[in-house]
Amino acid sequence: MHAYTVMVPIYEMFQWSMLKCSKVLIGDSGLLYLLIIISASSLWDQIASAIATMAMAPLDLWNEWATQILVLLSLSLQVVLLLLAGIRRREASPMPKFILWLAYQLADSTAIYAVGHLSLCGVPVKHQLVVAFWAPFLLLHLGGPDNITAYALEDSKLWLRHLQNLVVQVLGAAYVLYKYVPRSDSFIFLAAILMFAVGVVKYAERTWALKHSNMGSIRSSLHKERVGIYHHLHPRDYGSMVDDNEGDEFSVRRAHSMFHLCKRAIVDFWEVSVEKDPAENQSSWEENHNLVVNLDIKKEKLNYKSMWVLMEMELSLMYDLQYTKAGVIHTWSGYGIRVASSLTAAASILLFSFSSKDGQSRVDVAVSYTLLAGALLLEMMSLLRALGSSWTYAFLCKTQWTWLRDAALCSGRWDRLRWHLKAITGRGRNSRSARRPHNRAYQPLLGRIARMLGYHDLWIRYYGSGSVEFSEYLKHQLFEYIKHLTTRGGLNMQGVIRKNWGQEAFERQKQDDIVSLYKSLKERGNNYLGAEFQEGIIIWHIATDVFIAKSRGDDADGAADMVKAIRTLSNYMIFLLVDRPYMLPGLAQSMLYQKTCENLVNIRESSPDREKRGTCMKLKEFFSLRDDPDRLMHVDELANILSEKEPPLNLDMPRLYFSYRVAEKLHDKMKEKGRAFMLQLLLDVWMDFLVYAANRCSRESHAKKLSNGGELTTILWLMTYYLHLDANNASTTRRTTL
Repeated sequence: MHAYTVMVPIYEMFQWSMLKCSKVLIGDSGLLYLLIIISASSLWDQIASAIATMAMAPLDLWNEWATQILVLLSLSLQVVLLLLAGIRRREASPMPKFILWLAYQLADSTAIYAVGHLSLCGVPVKHQLVVAFWAPFLLLHLGGPDNITAYALEDSKLWLRHLQNLVVQVLGAAYVLYKYVPRSDSFIFLAAILMFAVGVVKYAERTWALKHSNMGSIRSSLHKERVGIYHHLHPRDYGSMVDDNEGDEFSVRRAHSMFHLCKRAIVDFWEVSVEKDPAENQSSWEENHNLVVNLDIKKEKLNYKSMWVLMEMELSLMYDLQYTKAGVIHTWSGYGIRVASSLTAAASILLFSFSSKDGQSRVDVAVSYTLLAGALLLEMMSLLRALGSSWTYAFLCKTQWTWLRDAALCSGRWDRLRWHLKAITGRGRNSRSARRPHNRAYQPLLGRIARMLGYHDLWIRYYGSGSVEFSEYLKHQLFEYIKHLTTRGGLNMQGVIRKNWGQEAFERQKQDDIVSLYKSLKERGNNYLGAEFQEGIIIWHIATDVFIAKSRGDDADGAADMVKAIRTLSNYMIFLLVDRPYMLPGLAQSMLYQKTCENLVNIRESSPDREKRGTCMKLKEFFSLRDDPDRLMHVDELANILSEKEPPLNLDMPRLYFSYRVAEKLHDKMKEKGRAFMLQLLLDVWMDFLVYAANRCSRESHAKKLSNGGELTTILWLMTYYLHLDANNASTTRRTTL
């Protein structure tokens, strides 16, 4: 105390001496500047000290509660994945898809980081008794929910990387348990061991599911798969085969009975061998064989509606196999894991409740109960969903334990369970729609801004297109077209279309002048169907609009549905070319498309009618915020401009001349054949374009698109495959009978 009182006067005398010296050396003004500098330096030190204090607060919070934050975040991400994974079956809006993608990316990273944080950084002493108990839950979270294992097809190809992570994370969690848990209560120790075992099994199951969903693994499994009695419908459903009112339940059961054909199609496996079961007699085997290969007992019962539903069901099952755990859940081991994990989670809650809470913070206890309750809820939902899944029906039909099949199916217990679960979850099918570009010949204000900012392609992708439902009329037309193609030898033995795009549409008319028209469109040096497939889409898309605008008449004769179907197919094909070229065969023609769009804009802007526009009209078009997907005014306007003057054949406008010539040839033939006939021919051409694209697209592209709602071309590809098999089977049966 005395030393401090002595030092203060000495320090003040030192400051006074320094100021006097400074005043002598630099004068009054210099002293003022020195005082300002000293004051500013002192203020800066105070600000820096305050900033450092503020920066240390979050760091202290993180160091104290990092583990609690990480495990709760990991559990929350599992809930988000469970709730949003179903949107991948359909075309969802961008925001939910982004949230799902972000949760999928963060789920594994968060759990892996938390395990590393526990094993390397450790935890504060006051949290060690219970925090280490959370490590097994991180392994359980790494196992993921049942309805999403792979986000993209490439994830299943990287299953070895997941296996490596499995080994590392299991060792890390085991180290945490070894280091901290033995010091805790015996009840907590036993609960930790139980949850650790469940976590390891669930994580290993996810890795095995990724391997099982690999295209190579599916192909290998087909060599061992029997196609006989273990792929049949249950006897209670035989009567539904001839029922006029087929429900969704029967449709999905029939899809399961034929799913082995879908798997063969997706992996290009053509060895279809039907193996006879020694335990069944000849008549029973033949009956089951017919149920497997034939699409229906009565051919006349195979209508387009049931066929479209069947194809959607098959692709939904294929999505389950490739992007969820369905391939490993619906086995004896899969059901056993879900029963054991649910019982283990319930037992762990009881053990933790019996343990001593002395010395544990209330926050840690609350977090532990949250993790236990979350684990029990997730595992119970997994078990109930597995038991009520249509995959369980297929499993029960295939089991050799007849007493189990009779107890579950013949008694109706499983049907009642499935009905209650569907009522709770509210899950159902969603109708599939196709995308199409908006039909405007000018860019709205937002489009111009996006172009200036360099986001024009993104604008075109998300705001330059809309959705359109395929009408029942168009579905029926496509089904009949594919059926005619498969029964008339349009496909080779491998199921590949023999002819070029558009050729079948002209030749199926069986008229010499129409065949001559096709030959004139294939002139040497001027291929009006396109030297490349995507080039043909551009030519015929423009020619279609020009022809419809030029031949517009009274659509009361039933041509309205046909015109709508033609526009739908034309717009859908151009949408695939712009946004999803990987779903089309041949070389991409993006540069040709962009050049053609620029030519169309220049032609419209330079037309005499455009120069006569008033100021109000120009301002209205310029400040239009976005396209209107239902207006065709600008398309017809541009089509009329093209029909009035033949574009020159030069490199600046490479395909407008071809489009004009196609429209002229169609219009000239219409004078002879009539408008209805030419519209049907044009519809056939576009259906041939679409079916050709579906048939020639790679199987891997079809499989990839299933993770994002699927594509219409995938349905048509599978429909072509099934009808081709059915036609071959009918032909073989006729030859055998003869």
